[in-house]
Amino acid sequence: MKIPSNGQLLRIFVGERDQWHNRPLYEMIVETARKNKMAGATVVKGCMGFGCKSHMHTSKLLRLSEDLPMVIEIVDSEEKIAAFLPCLDEMVCDGLITLEKANVIMYKANPPV
Repeated sequence: MKIPSNGQLLRIFVGERDQWHNRPLYEMIVETARKNKMAGATVVKGCMGFGCKSHMHTSKLLRLSEDLPMVIEIVDSEEKIAAFLPCLDEMVCDGLITLEKANVIMYKANPPV
């Protein structure tokens, strides 16, 4: 798969406990991205953060460590990202979605042996 050098970076910020169809939202977003043949997705678990409600989420306090921030990053072409946004609109009820230009330097996998 080839991504144009002028790709886009999509970031989705959600909570660890957020659900979609009784499954973790971040997992469902990644699975949906894969079904939509996106170039790839990465989930990063934050150790601390807060959102629009200003509730602090941190791994330092046991009672608050059950809903840590999750960031899903997807880099792909502008067209593929645009086609994926309606899926996110349906899935993400609470969260933040950002989009920025990405200069793709390399995207390749080793050939199978």
